[in-house]
Amino acid sequence: MSVRHLFAAPAVALLGGFGVAAPAAAHVSVQPADVSAYALTAGRLWSLVAVVLGLVGVVLGGLALARSAGRAGTGSGRRGAGVALVAGLAGVVVGGLVVAAADGGPGTGGGIVGGFVALVVGLIAMVLSGLALAHSRRTG
Repeated sequence: MSVRHLFAAPAVALLGGFGVAAPAAAHVSVQPADVSAYALTAGRLWSLVAVVLGLVGVVLGGLALARSAGRAGTGSGRRGAGVALVAGLAGVVVGGLVVAAADGGPGTGGGIVGGFVALVVGLIAMVLSGLALAHSRRTG
């Protein structure tokens, strides 16, 4: 993967995240006032999607970091780190949109808690993938 592709991938993910999540973010802001604690609202669904994207990024970033350090498998782990970077970025973007669109606090069905969790998990995925990329450049 060239440097141009490395810089283009987050931009494409960012634009794709806004294109996909913008209608959902608009729908999230129109939630009823009385929501059950166990109801799966649109805000909670999108925050779950964001958390899953972030978790996929964390797992792939950890595997890429282990591979770049020579502890698991062969190869440098650059491809896995790139995918982890994009997944973490997508989790951060979707989580940020959910947090921005949530009109209430925790328990209102807007998915604000899951959105904040997605922000943290996505940032962890991006840090892990950045470490794996930096380590693979030094060893490769």
